[in-house]
Amino acid sequence: MKAFYGDLRLGILGGGQLGRMLIQQAINYNVTVKVLDPDREAPCRKLCDEFVVGSLSDYETVYNFGKKVDLLTIEIEKVNVDALEQLEREGVLVYPQPRVIRLIQDKGLQKQFFKENDIPTAEFQIISSPAELKNASIPFPYIQKLRRDGYDGKGVYKVVDESSLAKAFTEPSLIERWVDFEKEIAVIVARNESGEIKTFPMVEMEFNPEANLVEFLIAPSTLPHTVQQEAEEVAKNIASKLKIVGLLAVEMFLDKHGRILVNELAPRPHNSGHQTIEGNVVSQFEQHLRAIFDQPLGETDCLNNAIMINLLGEAGHEGPAVYKGIEKALKCPGVYIHLYGKALTKPFRKMGHVTIVDSDREKAIEKARYVQEILKVVS
Repeated sequence: MKAFYGDLRLGILGGGQLGRMLIQQAINYNVTVKVLDPDREAPCRKLCDEFVVGSLSDYETVYNFGKKVDLLTIEIEKVNVDALEQLEREGVLVYPQPRVIRLIQDKGLQKQFFKENDIPTAEFQIISSPAELKNASIPFPYIQKLRRDGYDGKGVYKVVDESSLAKAFTEPSLIERWVDFEKEIAVIVARNESGEIKTFPMVEMEFNPEANLVEFLIAPSTLPHTVQQEAEEVAKNIASKLKIVGLLAVEMFLDKHGRILVNELAPRPHNSGHQTIEGNVVSQFEQHLRAIFDQPLGETDCLNNAIMINLLGEAGHEGPAVYKGIEKALKCPGVYIHLYGKALTKPFRKMGHVTIVDSDREKAIEKARYVQEILKVVS
């Protein structure tokens, strides 16, 4: 790999908020950053050295973009893997590796990987047609997920009983046994090319019931140490089995019986790690860069109690974004606001996040609830 200090050309597929925060960290390493995204108004557009407008799913576009960089990474999984595989064959470093992205793009392949490697997960069944769904062996209620292209709660449907089947997905999907869970938890793990692996401490998550995406995150967890240790070991095991280079977010359930079940994987920085910017010794974004640059991984210890809330576009509002309550929020000590530079808001669109840190966990949660109440994104 080329040296730092401006010689290294890093390409990022995707120009959203994850790419934006990755660039903010990459600036500290003085690397040249190029970004490809189909939206000419994407959050990364003003921060990178070169911004290219183009399709992430088009072979030629991704291939031609990748030929102009030394190292290629992603901030979204929906990319043309065939082009990435060809670039890899021609000597471009692609992290995470194309084979990992291909596996994780397909939730059915993910589940089969879990089963083949004895990774704990909910009972599932692969569904290829509506007829198979009607004859499913998993009892009601269950969750149906599209095998491809689902994200942030999209492509997920709860099948409560036979009457729900009328609105079920007809595309290839999988169904999972409904998990009666105590908590939704996540662990972010990093692995570099040298094989060094480190996890961030486990976090607890609360999801928006309408949008089905993370709305409130608490770190560190106060669940029993044995639970936290087991979750981190599961994440390390998956990263090791995949031999991934980069970050891997592992979303899990802790069920009512104390069992940990892996839900889904994301091979990139993730919403469940935003609080690491202020809350941990090293952030998830720096750790991802260290991993793909094959540098020593940073220490991941929590510096403080950190609560992260997503700033979602308010229901009923669509148009130019207006942020109400910023001044009130900033009067609270330990409040850090991150706006993603998206000009237009719409219901439940991720417009930013806020991290609240405090040495007193309950005070941190109290302040976070207050910020969540007063800070709104409207039009």
